[in-house]
Amino acid sequence: MVPGLSNVDAGKRMRIGAFICVMLFVAGLFVLERPATVIASAHAAERIVPTNQTELQLSYAPLVRRTAPAVVNIYARKIVRQANRSPFFNEPFLRRFFGDMLPPGATRMRIANSLGSGVIVRADGYIVTNHHVISGADEVTVALADRREFDAKIVLADERTDLAILQIDTAGLPLPFLDLLDSDEIEVGDIVLAIGNPFGVGQTVTSGIVSGLARTQVGGADFRYFIQTDAAINPGNSGGAMVTLDGRLVGVNTAIFSKSGGSVGIGFAVPANMVRVIIESALRGGPVIRPWLGATGQSVTADIAAARGLDRPGGVLLNGIYPKGPAERAGIKVGDIIKAIGRHEILDPEGLEFRIATRPLKSTINLTVLRDDRMFETEVLLEPPPEVPERNLTWVEGRSPLAGAQIANLSPAFAEEMGFDSMRLGVVVVEVAARSPARRLRLKPGDVLISINGIGTQQTTDVLAAVKQDADEWRISLKRDDRQLNVVVGQ
Repeated sequence: MVPGLSNVDAGKRMRIGAFICVMLFVAGLFVLERPATVIASAHAAERIVPTNQTELQLSYAPLVRRTAPAVVNIYARKIVRQANRSPFFNEPFLRRFFGDMLPPGATRMRIANSLGSGVIVRADGYIVTNHHVISGADEVTVALADRREFDAKIVLADERTDLAILQIDTAGLPLPFLDLLDSDEIEVGDIVLAIGNPFGVGQTVTSGIVSGLARTQVGGADFRYFIQTDAAINPGNSGGAMVTLDGRLVGVNTAIFSKSGGSVGIGFAVPANMVRVIIESALRGGPVIRPWLGATGQSVTADIAAARGLDRPGGVLLNGIYPKGPAERAGIKVGDIIKAIGRHEILDPEGLEFRIATRPLKSTINLTVLRDDRMFETEVLLEPPPEVPERNLTWVEGRSPLAGAQIANLSPAFAEEMGFDSMRLGVVVVEVAARSPARRLRLKPGDVLISINGIGTQQTTDVLAAVKQDADEWRISLKRDDRQLNVVVGQ
């Protein structure tokens, strides 16, 4: 019973009770309505209605009009010679016993075409593209955005970075080109456009964001340090432009991660800072000569970090120092951990290689080094790798199992040229002649000879002296990739 209503008759009590119920219901509606109003207001604040005609017309079109004319299509053609012999000669039994002595049969030729994209980087006709787009090409044609076509000359091709520089002759007429951005300026989340010619359908523009930086676990080149984007990149986009919203080139599209061959939103581009190095090398007349630290190492893993008392993995633990090289002269020792170059943190050997390779020769870099529990900084003067000893390219002759192999002395310079670890020394196989004893021995370019009949082979002169000996059998030790192989050949 409601207090104060005891003396009121039943009818009045019922009417008053009903009135109170109605008022409580209305109050409840009012209370429930307030959160909905607040939520609606919040949603209105998130979705802003365009207030003028300019905002209604926001578009990438002005940026595309400015940058797309500097992106070209590249058509590479090469003549492929194929032996047209009976499948009978491919039987494993015959191949095992006769190898290269089987008759080659008639040779037929066909033309293989490849399609890619490129970016004009100078008004006088210099174009950057991917090495794999023009690799082995006998003819290269460049088609501009305005449909003009030109024969192109390959000025420089660098397989280790998967970049190449072409040049076309426009009879003095300047071409639209893109300026290069310092690729260290971009951040994850920045908007980029990818421009190229996917699947040969014609010039195509896609947009996305920078999804990641310093991706080093991606194949396709020796210098693996890529910008990742979700902008759609497909076959044919290779060599195309990745541009920022200010219209500058931040990367050259080079690879995708895909199980189907099409874009799944994981594409990669070579950073503009590496592109700049290749362009400058081409303008100097090539080849590419990279700075050399004279040190090699491995990633600091979680286990290594724990053993060294570090709070987290990261850096490069040095396990090799070249005698009297730049690193040793700067006081760096085996066991030191390189943590940074200048303001850039170093996480793994690929990152270290990239930072060294994008610095000018004869420049000085500042290394942050951890030794035991002490962090210190030191300056290193970057030099070209020395060619000591001289390569001394030599063909092995005579009746030994190595006859028909071209060999050379490894040096830091020659090892870098061949894509080897610059610390590797010894005698390397450069080429193997067809139908030679060395070919039957299954020698391959890149094999490093260790010893012949127990005689160490440090230089080519050691190999030539060893093969002149008379022997009933030949015991040859060599290193292939990271494996040591021991071969015994009887007379």
